[in-house]
Amino acid sequence: MTQIELSKVKVKRKGQVTIPVELRQRLKIEEGSMLDVREHDQGILLKPARPLEGGEVVGTESYKKILQELDSVRKKWR
Repeated sequence: MTQIELSKVKVKRKGQVTIPVELRQRLKIEEGSMLDVREHDQGILLKPARPLEGGEVVGTESYKKILQELDSVRKKWR
């Protein structure tokens, strides 16, 4: 896999950043895509989240995160 040169991005209001288009295209990240966000020893790691399968047990922590994301989306639409 070829590495893309590091880019600098500005953190906007509410902690938003823009992922460079080359990375979004290569990783197939589109508007509405879900990402896993983790603290990493070198900083922050963003990676495409694996889609949940129907009926899959997600665990308590994942369930809480899903509910928080749903609440966030609902607030944006109100």
